[in-house]
Amino acid sequence: MSATRQRPYRRLASTTAALIGAGVLLTACTGNTPENEGGGGGGSNAASANDEAGETVTIGFSAPAADHGWMAGITEAARAEAENYEDVELIVAEGTNDVSTQISQVETFINDGVDAIVLLPFDGDALTPVALQAMEAGIPVINVDREFNSPFAARATVLGDNYGMGVSAGTYICEQLGDQPDAVVAEIAGIDSLPLTQDRSQGFADALADCGLDVDNRVAAEFTVESGEEAAANLLQAAPQIDAIWNHDDDQGVGVLAAINSAGRDEFFMVGGAGSANAMREIQSGDSVLQATVIYPATQAADGIALARLVAQDKSLSDVVSHEVPRQIVLNAPVVTAENVEDYIDTAFES
Repeated sequence: MSATRQRPYRRLASTTAALIGAGVLLTACTGNTPENEGGGGGGSNAASANDEAGETVTIGFSAPAADHGWMAGITEAARAEAENYEDVELIVAEGTNDVSTQISQVETFINDGVDAIVLLPFDGDALTPVALQAMEAGIPVINVDREFNSPFAARATVLGDNYGMGVSAGTYICEQLGDQPDAVVAEIAGIDSLPLTQDRSQGFADALADCGLDVDNRVAAEFTVESGEEAAANLLQAAPQIDAIWNHDDDQGVGVLAAINSAGRDEFFMVGGAGSANAMREIQSGDSVLQATVIYPATQAADGIALARLVAQDKSLSDVVSHEVPRQIVLNAPVVTAENVEDYIDTAFES
């Protein structure tokens, strides 16, 4: 790939490299069991002072309902990560998409005097006041994925990289098609009104522009199988020739692939988004148009559990010189292909 084509990724890396590195250290160096099985997805079990069991801490966890494969994976990973620590007692509230119910869950955690709260809010703005209450009560809050609207509402925040997802997808497509200036690139987005979708699309457009490509056909779905199938069918009908498609979400990608198979189209390759296990199995098969997927980690809440334990025990990340846990960690958005799928499939979520 040319130096010109790499520029968006370099811009991304220059602003988040330190935080991404911290995320890698987080999952690698906080476990206190011999084998870190299934939780945060770390591949290293380096020994450190943080590996030793400390005073038992009680962590309250709340997230939206598991009505989407990625969200189900979030809660499963959080539970698995807590099981890695003999000094963690995890209280998991029932997943809910009702803001009032989630606020009540956090209020219960506050009244019960938990040591820390890991919160993936259904609505970051709406959950900000109760998160502030927890912080004011001396209970550290670890915010996951959807940010609060006040910097005082969380002790630390763990985020995926939506803009980086778009950059990764666009850079991969540039690597495949960058010497074909007339290549037709299509995009199947998620819900267009959401900032995360807008960020993904912007990163994608920026990366494509760096190799002289752009998005020729674009449709939006709703992160569901049904909407993915409908959006893809409309796209395929409108575009008789396509060279590459980026689909933002592997859950809706189940429907996208169904539409592609029904239409009998295979002249293009597709890149998925989020990194589901079924998408990775498609990639492994070698006979699917799905050639790659971009990770949006479903291990974010697992990282939140590990951070909450460290904060509650007044510890830091083992391999970071600073004495305290960072305020924000932005996780990487790597591209998974047939060449590296074995490195990621064990921690992937099921669609």
